[in-house]
This record gives sequence, structure tokens and C-alpha cells, in this order.
Amino acid sequence: MITTLFPKILGNKNQRELAKIQPIVNRINAHEEQLQRQPAERLQELTRQWQQDLAKYHPLESVTQFELERMGPEELGAMATTLETRFATLRKEFSSLPKKVEPNSASITSAKAAFQHIEAQFAAARAKYLLKILPEAYAVVKNAARRLCGSEILVSGQPMTWEMVHYDVQLVGGIALHRGLISEMQTGEGKTLVASLPVYLNALTGLGVHVVTVNDYLAKRDSEWMGALYESLGLSIGCLQSDMDPQPRRVAYQCDITYGTNSEFGFDYLRDNGMAQDRDEQVQRGHYLAIIDEVDSILIDDARTPLIISGPVEQTEQPLLALKPKVQKLVKRQTALCNQIASEVKQQLESGDTKAAGLSLLKLKLGHPRHRQLLRFMENPDLRRLLEKTELQYQKRSAKKDIHKLKAELYFAIDDKRRDADLMEKGRLFLAPNDPDSFTLPDFSARMAAVQSDSERSEQQKAEALQDIRDERNARAASIHGISQLLTAYCLHERDVHYVVRDGKVTIIDESTGREMEGRRWSDGLHQAVEAKEGVEIEEETKTYATVTIQNYFRLYEKLAGMTGTGETAAAEFHAIYKLDVLPIPSHLPNQRIDRNDQLFKTRRDKYQAVIRTVEAAHQTGQPVLIGTGSVDASETLSRMLKLAKIPHSVLNAKHHEQEATIVAKAGQKGAVTVATNMAGRGTDIKLGDGVAELGGLFVIATERHPSRRVDRQLRGRCSRQGDPGSSQFFISLEDDLMRNHGDPAQMAALVDMAQRGDRKIPPIGKLVETAQTRLEQRDAMSRKQVLDFDDVMNLQREIVYDFRNDVLATENIRELALQTMEEIVAHGVQQKLSECDRHDLDLTPLQNWIASSFGVELNELTIGQPSEIVDEVVQQVQTSYNKQLENIPAELLDREERRALLFSIDEGWQDHLAEMDELREGVYLRSQGQKDPLVEYKIEAFKLFDILMEQIKRDAVANLFRLAAGVKAIKTMH
Repeated sequence: MITTLFPKILGNKNQRELAKIQPIVNRINAHEEQLQRQPAERLQELTRQWQQDLAKYHPLESVTQFELERMGPEELGAMATTLETRFATLRKEFSSLPKKVEPNSASITSAKAAFQHIEAQFAAARAKYLLKILPEAYAVVKNAARRLCGSEILVSGQPMTWEMVHYDVQLVGGIALHRGLISEMQTGEGKTLVASLPVYLNALTGLGVHVVTVNDYLAKRDSEWMGALYESLGLSIGCLQSDMDPQPRRVAYQCDITYGTNSEFGFDYLRDNGMAQDRDEQVQRGHYLAIIDEVDSILIDDARTPLIISGPVEQTEQPLLALKPKVQKLVKRQTALCNQIASEVKQQLESGDTKAAGLSLLKLKLGHPRHRQLLRFMENPDLRRLLEKTELQYQKRSAKKDIHKLKAELYFAIDDKRRDADLMEKGRLFLAPNDPDSFTLPDFSARMAAVQSDSERSEQQKAEALQDIRDERNARAASIHGISQLLTAYCLHERDVHYVVRDGKVTIIDESTGREMEGRRWSDGLHQAVEAKEGVEIEEETKTYATVTIQNYFRLYEKLAGMTGTGETAAAEFHAIYKLDVLPIPSHLPNQRIDRNDQLFKTRRDKYQAVIRTVEAAHQTGQPVLIGTGSVDASETLSRMLKLAKIPHSVLNAKHHEQEATIVAKAGQKGAVTVATNMAGRGTDIKLGDGVAELGGLFVIATERHPSRRVDRQLRGRCSRQGDPGSSQFFISLEDDLMRNHGDPAQMAALVDMAQRGDRKIPPIGKLVETAQTRLEQRDAMSRKQVLDFDDVMNLQREIVYDFRNDVLATENIRELALQTMEEIVAHGVQQKLSECDRHDLDLTPLQNWIASSFGVELNELTIGQPSEIVDEVVQQVQTSYNKQLENIPAELLDREERRALLFSIDEGWQDHLAEMDELREGVYLRSQGQKDPLVEYKIEAFKLFDILMEQIKRDAVANLFRLAAGVKAIKTMH
């Protein structure tokens, strides 16, 4: 079967890859036939054997030098024996390892160094071994699945009967995953079972395999469903849930296989590295392999929003509340202006002045792209062509001044495609007639440069002046930003389309899924702006404690692979960002789905009426129908129309994934009509009820094209699982956002022509929709790339800070690290003070005063010699004073408090740095108006800020250490 399907896979590269895999599939099946004749115990025997073979590549048990030097003879002997045993298993591959380890700390230290020397080669050795055992290991999994057939397994509280054994195409998918590819498999091809193959193989390493799903329900379901298979082979399974405490999380990560969502894995990484106060609070144990289900949803769609852990900040003023009345009046004034422009268009058309009418139409679009009268104008093909012609003329480079003049007649200009709003001079005058410049951001850098070069000011005066300028800049930037976000909230974010208001809270609606995204908030103050608009309580501004993008989190893994039904559409982005290639896997049975031609209509109303007629016809025959909508609002509209037509149906806008999965699973029953958002129930198979196949299977109707082709393909894939019959059809109108904002102007004009000439139903034209989707996909990909480019700068800084933080948590001798930091800061400060002194008449009084005020240390008389000698002497006196103040304090207590002092300085500094970097990112975009590359500017400024950060962290750390010492000294004095 499989070999006959290979030629159907497009692309020579894919054919070659599949041809290489086929002999491995044959070997797997041959091994599995042999296993069928052996007892079940043989499977666990092989598992244990492979685990033991791979254990030699594990890291050594962590024993610090501090602990080693305090071991007795018996412990040293046991340690030496352990090392000799491990070396014996490795010596064939690594002959440089010592044959004998003596039971003393020097010999053991030398042996550990020899081990560390070869440890870098373990990854390659491990990969080679896994490749060798792959055919037999996959055969073990397939045989275990065969032996489970007929068993009843409790999954999410429901008994389910195991009926699955890996097909050849599933073996192909499993091999592709182990090779670090994305396996593209159609809906219903059993991706969950496919993952069991590489998951088992790589779990044998003992390094932990992470299986990543799109929600908690699927993580729990799959861990229980596949858990039966893994447990029968002797492996342990853990599952992360969003409400789980740290201790069970740690237990889940210690398992061979851990299931969870991308956000749970990502947030645990941030908590471990950015917030944990002790090694025992860290739950993860490394990033070896992640296998991602619905990889495009996680690595592409979710990549637009970084993972952020935040907390409350000190009470701040709410400028949005002060600005809201002004912005409300501004929006009303603009609406009145646009009503006037619409009237002018009518007059200009009546007088035959088409040129003026074209300009007015363009002005109306810039001022209010969703104005009702503008939408009516656009139903006329002549007016649409007139607007497009005018727009094209003004988009030319030579017409930039003209478009600016046109915008200047408005209070603000809206870009519906980019979803932003620009305040114009007229708007600034309206908001602040006496000071319109208060809503512009001047070049503060010139003022700051002037202060820095002012030789008449002292360093203290310069610092104060610079801070005043920064405060002024920040206040003005906050006001400008608040106005911009309020305009965006009023003009571009619609209630019940982009968000809902429930129980006094604004909840975002995911544009891809139509689901309410509880707990998620728009960033950069937009969420607060929408809250201000709706008159609900504005939640306090938060401070970012730790953040990472999805892209940079998954780049941490040594190995990465994924599965999806729609990978090829985003293949270029997968390769560019994650170095992942996509391999389409042939289906087990031929696809019987019939994809009907799109139906294109003039208006949304016409479209919805046609959908109801089509559903009615299918329902009369008993054929089940799944209607996919682009928003909650659309699904509710269709539900009302279905009720009027007396068609019983289910509406799926579920908040709970378990409820969602149950409803979707029933959508294939005879006579069922289900209205759902495009992505609802993803990951749940829709099985056909009795007699449904004879009726044509499930009929999927989509009420609009999604901006992403992948989502359209996913919706089509809801029907025709594993060779079942089914059909799909898209119903589109010229009023849909995709067509209105991104359709090809010439083709759209032709379609409107057809609409004006007659039938409300318009035959689709070629690649019209695909062109619009491609434009949007390219824009979104650029947006994600931009997010990543900026985060790459942060990522390097994050790694340095997290490494430093983990050193503080892990070091065996925190006092040594504290004294090193102290030496660095004191030495730097002494050198700076000495450079300010007169070399011929060296007065050390300022230096002594600085040491006293900074560290509370009164220096003994210093020997005046070379600067380096003075530095060494001061450092020694400061460190001696510190050590003396902490004498006779219990070592365990002191260890904990010194760690806390260092961690506090790192965390405070890093959190403030994150806020500064956010401000910097906002600021550099303004520099693009001055013909400067924002990314280059960001990198330059970020480098400077990071240098300041690391210096400040160490300064604060030393200050915290001396505060600790002073506190201890005070307690001693009291006693």
C-alpha cells in the first residue's frame, strides 16, 4: 500500500526522503513479526537493556568540591568505585579515561575532569545508538500496541477500548519525527499514536521527553490514553496542568515522558530561571527533546505573543482616565467630519466632479474605513474603481506629500490593515489648543548630549539634569502612547468581535479560534485602553518579572520535532526560524473528501441566506453539517437564522475544552447541525454515525476564508478522516474583512461589476482569495520575524543573567562568589577615585569617605604606593571587615541569606531592565522616522543598557551583602 502512495506526494525531495524510509519500515515490521512469537515480558526486558546501555551517557551525579573534601574514607571508596564502573562501560569509545580511580579527593577530582572532557561527545554517541536500535524499538512499541488491543482504558473519566496498531504510514511519520522533521499528516491519520514511536525511543535515554499539546485537556487525555502503552513497556508518564503546585510539577518532570502545553513548559522555564529562590524550587531538569502536536498552531500562531510572568507594581496614576473624555470627543468630531465628507461625495458625483469625489472617498476611508456610507459606496463598481485608482496614485513615492496633506484634513488617520491610528495636527490642536506640541516627541537625545558635554556642570548636576529630561520624555511618551491606544481601542477593536465584556472584565477573543482567552491581556497598555473605553475597572499596570518568546523557548531544546495536518503552507518559516523541514506523509487510505468550489456573494446577508438554504437541503437528507465561522458574533447570527428556519442545532463557543471535545465528537451523527468557530475542537476526531457515510459523510461549511490558508485547510480536514466520505465548501462575501482589506483591487472591481449586472451569487475568480491570504501571511510572518529579531537581542542578555542567577543557586561556596563580586566592585570604584586624584599630591580622603559611605567600612591607614597596590589593600580591608562582621553565624543560615542578597539584586535589576527595554523598543520606532533602522538602534542602545545593568546588579549585590552584615552586627551588639 505505502509504496504505491509515494509517487502521489509532490516534490522530488519528499519522494527521496520517503524512499529512504521505506527499508526501515520493512525492518520494523520484520522485527515486530518476531516479537509476536515471544512472551510479553520480552518487551520490558528490551526496554531495560536499552536504558542500561544509554545510562552510560548520563551526566555524573553532582558532587561539589566542598562536599568531596568532607567525605570519609568509606564514601570516597564508594565514589571511586562508581567512577571506575562508569568508565569501564565507556572505555571502548573513549580510551583516554583512567583505568583506576583512587579513593581520595585528588584522584576523584582528576577523574571528574577526564569525564567532563569527553562529555561533549555524548550527544553524538547517544544519537548513533538510538539510530541503531530504532527499527527494533519501534517494533517493540507496535507490538505493545497490538497486545493492548481489546483492553479498556480510563481516559478523562471515560472507559475507552484500545483498537490501534501502527500502520506503515504511521511508522513513516514516527521515523520522520525522530529525524527532527515535521510530519504533515491529514486529520484522522492518528498523529497521537505516531508520536508514541519517537517518544518511547528517546525516553530510553532517561533525559526526559516533552510532548507539547495545545491545551490542558488534550495533554491529560493523551497522557492517559498513550500512558497505557508506555506503562506496559515500563516507562513513567507525567502530565502538567495549569493548576498544579510545584511539588507535583517536579514529579511530572522527573518522569520519562512529560505531557503539557507550550505555556506550561515555558512558564516553568521562566519560574525556574528567573524567580526560584532555591534549587529545590526548580522543577525542570533540562531540554532534551520536544515533540509538538499541532506544531503550526504552537510555533507559528502562538509565536505572536511572548510568554510573560508579571506582578503588581506600586500604585500609579491612570492617564487613560484623564485622556478618555478628550478622545471620546475627538472620535465624535471625526465621525461628524466623515459624515460631512460622505455628503460631499454625493454632491461631487452629482456635479460630475469625479476627481474630487475620488479624493473625498480616499479621505473617508482614511478617516473611517468601516463607515456605513463608505461600504454602500463600495457596492458600486465604478466608485470602487475610482477609489482604487485614487489610492494607487497616492501610494506612489512622488505623492507622499499629497497623502500627508489629505490626512492633515482629518483629526486622525486609521490604517485598517495595520490596525493602528495616527494623531494628526488637527487632532493635536483639538486635544490641546494651547500646546499642540505636547503630543509630539522632540529629539531628547540632543538635549541629553548637550548636558553631557556641559563642562560647567558637576557629575551630580549632570545626573540630575539627565534624569529630569528622562522624566519629561517618559511623561510625554506615556501621554502620546495613551492617546494612540485609546484611538486604537475606539476605532479598531469591536466589542463581541475582538473582545467580550463579562462580569465587569474585558476578555480577548482569539481571532483564529473564536475562543475567549481567559487570563490573557493585550500588551503595551491596549487592554487598559479597551477597559477605559468600556467603562469597566482598569486593572493595575503590571511589572514584567520574566519573559521569553515561544521561538526562543523551543530553541533551547537539543532536539525538536512536530506534527500537523497543515505544515507545508508555513514550511519556509519553520525552516528559517527553527531549522525544521516539513515532510508530507501519505494517508493510510485514499482521501474521499470532495472540496466544492467557493461560493462568492455580494453581501454578508446574501451569503448567510445561502448558507441556511444549503444547510436546510443537507439536513432534510439527514447528512450532518458542521458550520465553521470566523467569530463568535457570526456564529450567533447564524444560530438565530437557523432557529428561524426551525433547524435544530448546537452552538459551540465553549470555554472548557472537555465540553468542546464532547460536542465536536458528536457532530458526525445523522441529522446533526453544529455551529462552531473555525478551530473549535481541534485535536478531536469526528466519527461518522451509522448510515452517515451513505449520505455523503460530514458536510463542512465555512462562512468565510480565514486570513491563514492553514486554518482553512484545518477546517476542511474536520471531515473525511481515514478514507471516510465527506465534503467541504466555503461561502464568501465581498464584505468579508479578508476580501475588503486584502483582495486584489482589479479582481475585486471585476467581481463588483458582475454583482451589479445581476445575480447575487458571483462565480469565483481564480486565485483571488489565495492572493489575499498570501499577502496577509507574508505580513504576519514579517511581524513574527520582527518580534523574534528584537527578542534575539534580549535572549542573549537573558541567557547571561539566568546563567549568573543559576550560578548563585548552584555554587557550593556562596561566600567565594560574594567576595569575588565585592572585589570587582570595590576595585573598580577605587580605580575611579584614584583617577580623580592629583598624582603628585595624592589625597586618599575622598576614597576613604566613599568606602565608609558605600560599605560602612572605616579603612585603616593606607600605604601610598602604586595604584594597583592601593586597590589590593582596600579590597583586602573591605573583605576582611565583611568576614569579621559575619563571624560565629551558623553556616546554613549565612549561606541562605547571602544567596538571597545576591538573588534580590539580580531580580530587581533584571525586572527594571525589562521595563527599560520595553521603553527602548517603543522609542526606537520613532527613530525610523529619522531614516534610522529601529533594530540597529535597538541593538546599540540595548548593549549600553546591559552593560549598565550588569554593573548595577553587582553594585546592588555588594550593597545588599553589607546591609546583611550590618544587620547581623546590630543583632550581635543587642545580645
